[in-house]
Amino acid sequence: MSLKMNTKQLPERWTEKKFGEIALLNRGHNPPKSQFIHKPREGYVRFYQIRDGNNDDYEVYVPDTPKLHKVEPDDILMVAYRHIGRVFRGAKGAFNVALCKITNKDRSIIDNDYLFYIIPTEFVRGELMKQAERSLIPSMSVKHLAEIKIPVPPLPEQKRIVAILDEAFEGIDRAIANTKKNLANSRELFESYLNAIFTQKGDGWVDAAIEDRIKFIDYRGRTPNKTEGGMRLITAKNVKMGFLQLEPQEFVNPDIYDDWMTRGIPQKGDVLFTTEAPLGNVAQLDTDEKVVFAQRVIIMQPDEKFINKTFLKFLLLSNIIQQRIQNKGTGATAQGIKASLLKKIPISFPSDLLIQEAIVLKLETLEADTKRLETIYRQKLAALNELKQSILQKAFTGELTADTPKAAKEAIAA
Repeated sequence: MSLKMNTKQLPERWTEKKFGEIALLNRGHNPPKSQFIHKPREGYVRFYQIRDGNNDDYEVYVPDTPKLHKVEPDDILMVAYRHIGRVFRGAKGAFNVALCKITNKDRSIIDNDYLFYIIPTEFVRGELMKQAERSLIPSMSVKHLAEIKIPVPPLPEQKRIVAILDEAFEGIDRAIANTKKNLANSRELFESYLNAIFTQKGDGWVDAAIEDRIKFIDYRGRTPNKTEGGMRLITAKNVKMGFLQLEPQEFVNPDIYDDWMTRGIPQKGDVLFTTEAPLGNVAQLDTDEKVVFAQRVIIMQPDEKFINKTFLKFLLLSNIIQQRIQNKGTGATAQGIKASLLKKIPISFPSDLLIQEAIVLKLETLEADTKRLETIYRQKLAALNELKQSILQKAFTGELTADTPKAAKEAIAA
């Protein structure tokens, strides 16, 4: 049974066609990661993955073998796993199983750029997500995509729509790129100031090993049975760089607390450190409530006669300490660090706690300003993406006009 698009009456002379009628659809192939290289080489081809749909600069090349699923420059690659519906085009190469190649069957029926523009809309991506969200990890099927119906106007009208979208999106995409740059710059400013403090240091700084001034509470290797509700369980997934994330929310039976937390009781402000997957994320415990910890997390309790807890968080976030941690990491698949090696890592800090507190105040103030700017920039990005979706919705319901690019410019400037 085909999936009918959810839209009002089509304009005159517009038709509906199944996606499988207008395009060839193929999922990719995964060669062994041991074959990956990151620079072009004779006998190798560019290999596309999900990250290429995120405009990632991390390029991968693999040996050119008959088993590869090839892609040509005019083909459209769509993310088919997790971030379903993102589309991009690249150079000649190959692609992995998390992508779906979409090849236009007949350009006398459908314009390739029209096809590219309609995929991320509610007509296609929206229908795919309805099906994918029923799974724990969103993934689309080629069979499902082939049955989706899309609006197909006459070819001259398709080309008119594409021309208007190109003009309107030129300004929007430029605004998105500038906003992303501003977002990155705001974070880089904070990180630059943070790293300068711990590399330049100053008079009155002392050296020590982590184990000299910091107590470890180590719950690695242990994970309690989870329940639908109850006491909060904190895992490595919750510990991000500089903050503790609420999601995923997981729970354990409160009755196990005393028997489980026998290695030590964490306190609000303690520094949390992930030992692997990922290695080196640092945050502070932000609650006085009782919580339970799972594997891959070490709780660090500094001797507060020597080190301020928040100062320790910023110290561990600095490039100089992160690099020392990464250099001690081991593991072929997921890099991790042994507690015995982590304890030996050298650190430096002002012997005067008042100086540490002054540094913390400066960093927290700058961090708050950075987060405020990041919120503004993310809101602007969301608004720009909503503007694109609004224009696309009009484009494929016959409501696009020649004034659309001008209206888009006014919306950007507002």
